[in-house]
Amino acid sequence: MVGAEAAHARDHAEVLDLDADVVGHLEELTAWVGAHLRDEPTAVLDIGAGSGSGTLALAERFPRAEIVALDESAQMIDHLERAASASGLADRIRTVRADADEDWPAIGTFDLAWASSSLHHMRNPDRVLRSARAALAVDGVLAVVEMDGLPRFLPPESGSGRPGLEERCRAAMAGAGWNAHPDWSGHLRSAGFDLVEQRTFSYLRAPAPPLAWRYAERVFTNVRAHLADRLAPHDLEAIDELLDDRAPGSLAQRRDLVVRSARTIWLARRG
Repeated sequence: MVGAEAAHARDHAEVLDLDADVVGHLEELTAWVGAHLRDEPTAVLDIGAGSGSGTLALAERFPRAEIVALDESAQMIDHLERAASASGLADRIRTVRADADEDWPAIGTFDLAWASSSLHHMRNPDRVLRSARAALAVDGVLAVVEMDGLPRFLPPESGSGRPGLEERCRAAMAGAGWNAHPDWSGHLRSAGFDLVEQRTFSYLRAPAPPLAWRYAERVFTNVRAHLADRLAPHDLEAIDELLDDRAPGSLAQRRDLVVRSARTIWLARRG
């Protein structure tokens, strides 16, 4: 079981890092958050930091800040620490292994808290929001980021199976509750925040970045492994062809991939 958990953590960390690299959304989102702050933060909290791609982006965006990265996974913490060392930012990043759904350890007071693609994983997100508010300084700000469905990679005329393969895959993901999240506005207000702004950012990368095929491969591999009972046989055959590196139409060999993705961000100030 431990080996399986470690393997899952490695795979998940790879997907998170690929998402940050291929979609390239973190620079714009952290800049947008920074433009709404009254002062440059010196203490930033990353809630559910995962692989640390957001942690590193926050450290780069706010060079005066110490970043505290909170996550319950020992494997993710280890991955994050190695990434911080490799980037030369380890001296400003402190990791804390803790379950955000439980009572938080004494980690300090923060000017900015950030929860990217993590809040919808929490067992009790309202409690997490209250904990985040308690950890913020007066006028502190919380940014909640969510992915609006998994990204798309195939051009309209992809030649992979029947038209609309990705739309049917996305419908299967939605039916299974993958990445499902509510509009967090009401939850933020209930936790004692004043909502500053909510905005959706859309991304189109065409031509696709070099590692887009690998990201697409991970997404379709997960769909094939976990949603086969929600897809028709002809769609499963098309996915198998995409994942067969020897096939001319495989993701690894295609040169027509694009990347379409979107993020919604809620910015709220401690009330």
